[in-house]
Amino acid sequence: MERVAIILAAGLGTRMKSALPKAAHKLAGAPMLTHLLRAAELAFDRIVVVVGPGMETLADVARPHEVVVQENRLGTAHAALQAEPKFGRGLVAILYADNPLVSAGTLKELTYRLEAGDAGLVLLGMTPPDPARYGRLVVNGDYVTRIAEYADATDAERAITFCNAGGMIASALNMRIWLRAVTPVNAKGEYYLTDIVAIARAEGARVAAVDAPFAECMGINSRAELAAAEAAVQTRLRAAALEAGVAMQAPDTVYFCTDTELAADVTVEPYVVFGPRVKICAGASIRAFSHLENCIVRERAIIGPYARLRPGADIGDSAHIGNFVEVKEASIGAGAKVNHLSYIGDAEIGAATNIGAGVITCNYDGAKKHKTKIGKNAFVGSNAALVAPVSVGDGALVAAGSVITEDVPPETLAIGRGRQVNKPKRNRGGAKI
Repeated sequence: MERVAIILAAGLGTRMKSALPKAAHKLAGAPMLTHLLRAAELAFDRIVVVVGPGMETLADVARPHEVVVQENRLGTAHAALQAEPKFGRGLVAILYADNPLVSAGTLKELTYRLEAGDAGLVLLGMTPPDPARYGRLVVNGDYVTRIAEYADATDAERAITFCNAGGMIASALNMRIWLRAVTPVNAKGEYYLTDIVAIARAEGARVAAVDAPFAECMGINSRAELAAAEAAVQTRLRAAALEAGVAMQAPDTVYFCTDTELAADVTVEPYVVFGPRVKICAGASIRAFSHLENCIVRERAIIGPYARLRPGADIGDSAHIGNFVEVKEASIGAGAKVNHLSYIGDAEIGAATNIGAGVITCNYDGAKKHKTKIGKNAFVGSNAALVAPVSVGDGALVAAGSVITEDVPPETLAIGRGRQVNKPKRNRGGAKI
């Protein structure tokens, strides 16, 4: 039987105080919607995302999954109904993009509970440490009798700790019928998805609930809640890294992206930040206060401290990138060293080459980027400037302080600086001192 997930992502998120759609705000480097999509891809056969008008950026995040637009924001049930032509004939789950941390395991449990056959509607529930103002799930035996919204709940109902987390699943046939039966009879005049519980029970259907971990179900409606969710995601990612064999001296100071790849025996020192699309191979060391994004660090390489690897950096086996070095769109060969205060951009550095302190590859002429190529076993002295396009051959040596504007042949010493002249001092009267 086909399983379809409908993800509601049309909310503006006014409490975020941002021009970005709520579901486009990032957790661990990826939009909230992306997190839920990755989990849903493991639990459902098809995914349909409902966005609001003018949310083309969010629609791009959703693709290649199907996208429909809720032109008028008339409530959550109305948003789900916009995807009704995509329901198919199997099972349909309705999920919220601002609950991005729900795991694939929990989503599968939701479908399994419905497939057990004793309930026509299954809700996603949770037991938070502080139920606060969440809607309570009033249960009789194994089944939910109603959702008691906090504002309308009795003291006895407010004492209930089992709360509504928002998601639900039913057969496509029932979901169509129940969504169409929702009416906007409330203070806001909106179509509420939670009204389906009463509609289903009125038709004789049993309503069950899955008790999911609160860490997966926390909703995100404000910057403070986004920060709390970020902390939860980072805790999960750090634990996964440690379990995979990564050494971290101070895990709470290291920040990951959801797609960070770390092999076993990688060492990560305190205060390292991994941006999107970073891969670190076995035995590499990332030293303190380094920032990496869209790059690869190969086996046994050492990065930092205080290094920055920008997009396109490819650091070879056993290479060293040292303090206050920035690398962008450059490959650094095996065993090469760029240890101090240098900028290497749009470049190829050969194996075992040494780049001295303060070396710069001058890659931009004000209009276009150009490439610098340095061969194997070369030596570039401190404070040299290599004005691209330029190449330095294998085994060549560039003298410290040189400005190199022409190619340097292999096994050659290049000096591109003014000749030093020493002149004796004179006193004010013109005589030599």
